[in-house]
Amino acid sequence: MTVPDLQTLRDLGAAQQPQWPNQAALDAAVGKLRSVPPLVFAGECDDLKSKLAAVTRGEAFLLQGGDCAETFDGVTADNVRNKLRVLLQMAVVLTYAASVPVVKLGRLAGQYAKPRSSDTETREGLTLPAYRGDAVNGFEFTAESRVPDPQRLVEVYHASASTLNLVRAFVTGGYADLRQVHTWNTDFVKSSPVGRRYEQLADEIDRALTFMKAIGADPDEFHRVDFHSSHEALILEYEHALTRVDSRTQQPYDVSSHFVWIGERTRQLDGAHVELLSHIKNPIGVKLGPTTTPDDAIALANKLNPENEPGRLTFITRMGAGKIRDLLPNLVEKVTAAGIQVAWVCDPMHGNTWEASSGYKTRSFEDVIHEVQGFFDVHHALGTWPGGVHVELTGDDVTECVGGGEALAEIDLGNRYESVCDPRLNRVQSLELSFLVAEMLRK
Repeated sequence: MTVPDLQTLRDLGAAQQPQWPNQAALDAAVGKLRSVPPLVFAGECDDLKSKLAAVTRGEAFLLQGGDCAETFDGVTADNVRNKLRVLLQMAVVLTYAASVPVVKLGRLAGQYAKPRSSDTETREGLTLPAYRGDAVNGFEFTAESRVPDPQRLVEVYHASASTLNLVRAFVTGGYADLRQVHTWNTDFVKSSPVGRRYEQLADEIDRALTFMKAIGADPDEFHRVDFHSSHEALILEYEHALTRVDSRTQQPYDVSSHFVWIGERTRQLDGAHVELLSHIKNPIGVKLGPTTTPDDAIALANKLNPENEPGRLTFITRMGAGKIRDLLPNLVEKVTAAGIQVAWVCDPMHGNTWEASSGYKTRSFEDVIHEVQGFFDVHHALGTWPGGVHVELTGDDVTECVGGGEALAEIDLGNRYESVCDPRLNRVQSLELSFLVAEMLRK
């Protein structure tokens, strides 16, 4: 299978692309990226695909989470460790409650580009290009910072490589040990007023681990975890340059990440993003917002997964808390009736963003939970499997989303608002989400 060249893709029309000012600099950056080693290997992508096939069949659950937009400054051991830690903590709770394996997929090591609703941003009469993520330009509101710079694409590669190195070292070097992760959860339950609600579940996990220890069971799976990377495939030049033909199978893979997805703003059936991803062999996702019709979803599945292979395609729905119960049933019902093999995953973040009176973009924790509950209820009513959640989160104690057990209010947002784009759940809100989703899974 041959992948179309860049010019062919551009000619199809590609939404949400930067206006690179210097073609020679862009060509040089793309040339450099074509020569670098892969960030991930085709065999790892196949391994993730087989795990997602289990999600499609209702035999596993997907936990996908991480930053809204990574930054180059954020590539530190502490930052990566904190994100990984909260995802591992959430996964333990979900695994116990669901009684099925939880597939752990980080929204990291590549999430450096963001689609924007407007190409420009105006402040106090000055209009500049919008910030499109560190992959494209700088966050600082100056003319110099906001010029798209293709050299940043090369920096994305190096930042992603550093992040993956750290993740691999942590998950194999004892940091992911099940008993240690459970101890962190026990500490959260004991020390946090939010956590006390979940004492019963934590005690049950404790007893299960004690039983395993008593009978001498100590499988390798207790000491390490499989962890994969994902990001939105947005910047054509970057994804195309990192698409390589695998020496084992002679098939093309996007080796920038194990899993890549197409965003709500770039899922045009005849557009460049759908075309490019239809040619790679990675497991892929598509974000489906409230305007998606069943016909749209079926056409996307036919184009992106013509062989109807389980694990290849994940639909990530982002409807909004107020719309999910009205819009999701028809979509799931018709896609299922068409015999399409797909994993259904809920993104409860992107349909629930609003602007606080202070000007900060925020989300309400209660809206997030409400959308997940609606997602579960719809699948339960239809007899289909609610396959997972996709969340924007951080392992730090930021103040970006209101509500939750800590009862963060709008007035608190300025205390520690660190996201350069969309608001993320903080450490405590993320753990609370996992316990609440655990309760939904048990029902």
